[in-house]
Amino acid sequence: MFKNLTPRQIAIYSGSVTAIIVFLVFLVFNVFNAGITWWNLSLVIIVLVAVSYAVNLFFLKKYIFRKIKLIYKTIHRLKLDPSQKQKNIDSDNQIIEEVEKDVAIWARTQQQEIEQLKTLENYRREFLGNVSHELKTPIFNIQGYVHTLMDGGLHDPSINVKYLDRTAKNVERLITIVDDLETISKLESGNLVLDIRKFDIKDLVKEVFEAHELTAQRRQVELVFKEGASQSFQVKADREYIRQVVDNLILNSIKYGKPNGLTKVGFYDMDKYILVEVADNGIGIGQEHLKHVFDRFYRVDKSRSRDAGGSGLGLSIVKHIIEAHNQTINVRSSPEIGSTFGFTLAKV
Repeated sequence: MFKNLTPRQIAIYSGSVTAIIVFLVFLVFNVFNAGITWWNLSLVIIVLVAVSYAVNLFFLKKYIFRKIKLIYKTIHRLKLDPSQKQKNIDSDNQIIEEVEKDVAIWARTQQQEIEQLKTLENYRREFLGNVSHELKTPIFNIQGYVHTLMDGGLHDPSINVKYLDRTAKNVERLITIVDDLETISKLESGNLVLDIRKFDIKDLVKEVFEAHELTAQRRQVELVFKEGASQSFQVKADREYIRQVVDNLILNSIKYGKPNGLTKVGFYDMDKYILVEVADNGIGIGQEHLKHVFDRFYRVDKSRSRDAGGSGLGLSIVKHIIEAHNQTINVRSSPEIGSTFGFTLAKV
């Protein structure tokens, strides 16, 4: 009977009941006029007002409760507890204002989720496009070399070994991309298990220097420690993953360094943390690119980056590894002056 009432219907119900009560009171007063005193009449009026108030409040509470229940059924994802469904409305509370606030919060949350889903969708599309683009180049190269060899080039001494060598290099690039994608997947899914232990960060950097010594010599880049970095520091982290971080940063500084340039590594004591900085005086990075350098497949100079090799995922992996250690990484750079990458590690 009281389901889905409109305010007009509520007014009709309450007005009708009140009118009937008033009619009955006056009827009694006219019939028994001689026997009614002003005190009795006042008492009747008070009773009438109380009954009218109770009737109106009953209808309004029924109406408001049903409407509010429908609203909360819409905005709440969880099914309400039976005890909550039977919860009465407190007539002293500003119930409409409370519902309005809840709906406003729900609307903002929905809008944020929609925007987040749009961002993730755009990110997914860009990521798939970047992956296909990065894989397409080595695949097409391999296809071209293999077809050439199959069409008779295999028996031509002037190209067979050269094309097989190029095919092998493109296969290695494919393997690098796939391995890096697998690493990022582990980092983002939280399935990466870190082997946290203490080690000397300077000894680790020395090992990376030795590993890239020949590459640095070919590109005429000198690998050195900054002044004041003679002291060794014990840090707590996963040694192999931090080695991957240092390896990537130093290799990038060599690739994008200038002839007769420098790659300097420095350590700074920050009480509970050690700041590790890898700086170079290479080609640098423009300000418009700095906020994207840790994005997947982002390349500042696409043609040069691909010529230098790599998957385009190195810095993204570096950022994920550092964040997996609950630490931070940043970059400062200016074109033709150089770049400095710094990250923190927990100090023993």
